[in-house]
Amino acid sequence: MDIRSLTLFQHLANTLHFGKTAAACHVSASTLSRSIQRIEEQLGSQLLIRDNRSVILTPEGKKLLAYADHQIEQYKSLKSSLNASQQELSGSLNIYCSVTASYAYLPPLLENFRRAHPKVEINLDTGDAADGIDQIKRQKVDLAIAARPDELSSSIYFQTIAQVPLSIITPTIDCQVKKSLLSDAVDWKSLPIILPEHGVARKRFEIWFRQMHSGRPNVYAQVSGQEALVSMVALGFGVGLSPNVVADNSPVKDLIDFLPNTKIPPFDLGLCCFKRNLKDPLVAGFLSTIPTS
Repeated sequence: MDIRSLTLFQHLANTLHFGKTAAACHVSASTLSRSIQRIEEQLGSQLLIRDNRSVILTPEGKKLLAYADHQIEQYKSLKSSLNASQQELSGSLNIYCSVTASYAYLPPLLENFRRAHPKVEINLDTGDAADGIDQIKRQKVDLAIAARPDELSSSIYFQTIAQVPLSIITPTIDCQVKKSLLSDAVDWKSLPIILPEHGVARKRFEIWFRQMHSGRPNVYAQVSGQEALVSMVALGFGVGLSPNVVADNSPVKDLIDFLPNTKIPPFDLGLCCFKRNLKDPLVAGFLSTIPTS
């Protein structure tokens, strides 16, 4: 049972989807299936229960996943320690961030790192910024650009790279939402609100709403990803809370306005990783290239 086979199993055990794992690991579905079958034959145990619609880990599969997590981490540590003795770093570094962060914050960081360590391969995964720390905890990536939560786990290292202002955005097109906002007495409790599914920005809005308008907001939609939230506001579905950097860089920025006089605290944006990985030469090398303010 080699590292490659364990890596395929680990990925599949997390996605529970043969197609997604095959695509992400650059193998065919049949190759992935044969690899899992070989592991099951070697161990003499069924690791997965699968049908046309779902994949479920058996108790034996869960035990193997714990073993695979440990072995893969040990392998990465060994590889990194060997690389540390080389003049130049090599290997691969997995980074997660939002789409906006990938062009607003990541380019100068990557430029500095690539200049110092040109042999390191960068694997970038994008998604909802609110999921950044969760990606670290689930060991999906080595580093993530994420908003600092109000309560940060003691196992997570966080290095701030920017402070991000938040604003309530409104549509500029002629729609019912705009008409409601132009009335002398805006009925905030009935105004449709578009919010992130979870995360720091959502908590900031809920606190602001309770303080300013009491009660609960009329949540029209909950969106995964701030970029999609801005688009929904631009189309007139409601008002929403957005980091200024997302709204300012949106392709529909001309179709939204910022609501004035809304004092919502900004949040810290930063690079995070497991503290135990700070000794990893690749992680340490990337963090060392971040300019200090």
